[in-house]
Formats: sequence, structure tokens, C-alpha cells
Amino acid sequence: MIASQLPALQVVIPLLGAAVAALTRRSAIAWGIALAVSWTMPLISGALLLQVLTSGPITYSLGGWNPPWGIEYRIDLLNGFVLVLVSLIGAVIIPYARASVEQEIPQGRGAWFYTMYLLCLCGLLGIAITADAFNAFVFLEVSSLSTYVLIALGRDRRALLAAYQYLILGTIGATFYVIGVGLLYTMTGTLNLADIAGRLSEVENARPVLAALAFLTVGISLKLALFPLHVWLPNAYAYAPSAATAFLAATATKVAVYLLIRFFFTVFGVIFVFKTLPVSPIFLALSLAAMFGASIVAVFQNDVKRMLAYSSVAQIGYITLGIALANQDGLTGGIVHLFNHAITKGALFLVMGAVLFRTGSVKLEDLAGLAKRMPISMGAFVVAGLSIIGTPGTAGFISKWYLALGALERGDWWLVFLLVGSSVISIIYIGRVVEATWFRPAGKLASGAREPPRSMLIPALILVAATVYFGFDTTLTVGVAEKAAAALLEGIR
Repeated sequence: MIASQLPALQVVIPLLGAAVAALTRRSAIAWGIALAVSWTMPLISGALLLQVLTSGPITYSLGGWNPPWGIEYRIDLLNGFVLVLVSLIGAVIIPYARASVEQEIPQGRGAWFYTMYLLCLCGLLGIAITADAFNAFVFLEVSSLSTYVLIALGRDRRALLAAYQYLILGTIGATFYVIGVGLLYTMTGTLNLADIAGRLSEVENARPVLAALAFLTVGISLKLALFPLHVWLPNAYAYAPSAATAFLAATATKVAVYLLIRFFFTVFGVIFVFKTLPVSPIFLALSLAAMFGASIVAVFQNDVKRMLAYSSVAQIGYITLGIALANQDGLTGGIVHLFNHAITKGALFLVMGAVLFRTGSVKLEDLAGLAKRMPISMGAFVVAGLSIIGTPGTAGFISKWYLALGALERGDWWLVFLLVGSSVISIIYIGRVVEATWFRPAGKLASGAREPPRSMLIPALILVAATVYFGFDTTLTVGVAEKAAAALLEGIR
């Protein structure tokens, strides 16, 4: 009985947890609720993915109302993979959050942090699991509104401005999305994604359908921070509380990318989007601009969190490059990079949160010689940094390898050289941190530092270990991504 209700529980449990956490108004109790919910979610998402792998896609009609009249939850390999990713990241980060939140969040607001975190978790899981276009918009707004609050809770006063900037651009993105959905509903008379896909063949060349695709693409691209629509991201990541930064960097943009993939490949179809329209060259150009432009900007950042934020924009470029390639290996690389970048960047931001916890700064000049006082933490940074670069033996290499294979499959050998060239730039900005922390004399702040509490160190080490493990064992990541890519390229129509 419970097994049949798992799709609903994936969303309902964090939603109820958020309500209870808000009512407690006590940080310790709210953290306990968030911990219990976060550790339950991977069990549910793992069970759903296992069921999909063994029995095929799962459909769940809310309230017994069958689609298109009712809202349908549908889990296949792609969103089952995303559900597992979001759930696992939340489960790892929430133990870390307790000590970090106590230091970074003003007293009395800790419970609100965990409430907003659970609402964000609910929204992200809801976006991934729903098969209804408007329901996805509702969950998109739930996650976005809670994200604005999470960012604004940062101790730096600039966090409020960062949240406001994200609010403005996020609202524009949501407006574009809902206009696109409205146009699709006008042309097809349904909001169910599968039904829309089935009916679009009759009207796909109509101007409202083309306009819908344009609105949806721009709206979702704002949410996923596709270059040059990324201007909200650097400040948001730099000034948000450390736990929020790590969670959002690892999940929020990844779920938005999933939504874009869902519309491109499942709803509109690969032939219409990539063969009939010039989407592929446009995304290819924007991806390369992100990979090089954002990486170059990251090189000149003095704030390490801001450096990693620009790195995230560049890494999103790798994911969208896989989408632009629109072939088996390329799309596999893009989907795998969803996972690999999440664990890698999550690890890097957790380490920087630990550094902030002990030193009160993440400025490069303040971290001189820090590795002598925090060798485990900075060693973890080095390993995760190698994954960002794409060093063999790390998860990041696997993603770039499949992207290179996808480029060669299209005959675009020059893309392989650009992949290598962009990775070289990442060596520079990661190397700046390594040089400052390992090879400079210890500064004033570094001299008094020590390793963070185990509750903060262990989650970071878990993600770092994952970047190494998934660099060798790709059964879960590449195995699922290959099957998901094949299904997406085959399409419903």
C-alpha cells in the first residue's frame, strides 16, 4: 500500500515537514525535522528509481483523477535520476547545516532557514516528478520563493540585494514560462506533458507553438543560469549562507536543466527542436561562451565563493553543450554532468563553508597558508578541484569524455580541443586557491584556524569521496544516463 503512494510521499513529506518546522520556531527542533525528512527522501527516490529500472516508468494520478483532467506524476529514468540526486544532496548537506546555520544565521531565524530549505526541497522534487506543465510552474515558484529567502538570510547585507536581484530575474523567468505553457494549452487543450507531445504533431509549425518554445526556453534558461542570463547567480551564491549555497549550487540549476531537457526532447521532440529549428547552433554558441567567458571571469575573482559561482556558470555550459549535441554520447555526457557537477561543486562549497566557519573569510589573501592548519579540508578542496578540471580518475573526467565522444560523433573534432582548452582555464582558478593555501606563508587568519567540527567535515568528505568513486564506477551514473538519453532521443512521437 505504501509503495504505491511513494510518488506522492516524495513531495508531501517535505511539504508537511516545512509546515511543522515553521510552527516549532525553534532551530534545534526544526533541524531535527529537516534531518528526518532529508534522510527519508533518498529511500523513497531510490525505491522509485529501482522500480523504474526493473519494471519501467511509473504513473501516479493524484486524487484518482486520470490525466489530462487530473495531475499526473510520472517517473522515468531521467527524472528518477534527478530525484535521487536532489534527495542525496539534501541528505548529505543537512547534517552540515546545523553548525553552519548557528554561526551564519541571526539568532531566532534558524527555524525559518530549515522551513525554507524543506520548501525548496519540496519544490525541486515536485518539478522533477510532475508530468503536468502548470503543476511544474507551481513547484518552480515554491522552490524559487523559498530560495529567495534562503539567500536573504545570509549574514552579509549584500545577501538581501542578491536575493532581490534573483527575485526580479526569477519572476521574469517564471512569467516567460507560464506564457509558454499558456500558448501550449491554447493550441493543444491540455497541460499534461505526454498529451501535449501527442497533439503537437498536428500544430507544431503554427506560430503560437514556436512562440511557446521560445518563451519556455528563455524562462527556463533564466532559472538554470544559462549564459548570458546568469547575472543573478554569482551574488546569490557568494552571499547566501554556506549550507544554502552548497544545496542550491548542487540542485536548483540541475532541476531547471532537467525541465528544459523534458520540454526539448519529450514534449516538442528532438526532430522539431534540433532538426527543424536552429536551436542546436544557438545553444552550442551559448555553451561555449559560458565555458570560456565564465571561466575567465572566475580566474580574476578574489572571493573564492564568487569564483566557484562563476565556475558553476561555466559547468552549466558543459551540460547545455550535451543538450546542443543532441546525440547519444553528447546527451549522456550532459545528463552525467548533472550528477557529477552536483557532487563536485557541493563538495567545494561545503569546504569553503567550513573555511568561513573557522576563519570568517573566503577572500583569497586571507587564506594564505591555510592548508597547514586545515590539511584535511584543503586536501578535500584539491580533490574536488581536480574533478572540476576533469582529471582522469574523477567524476568530472567521465562527463567530459562523453561530451568529447558526442562531439566526435557529430564530426566536430574542433569541439574536443575547446573542451580541453576550457578545462585548462579551470586549472588556473583552482590552482590559485591551491597555491595560496598550500604554498604561501600562513597569514593572521589562517594561523588561528583548525579543522571544522566533524558534522561539517564528514559531509564534505562524503561528496569528495563520491567524486572519486564515480570517476571509476560509472554503473549508476553512465548506466542510467545512457538509457535515459536513448529514450529521450527516441521520443514519444
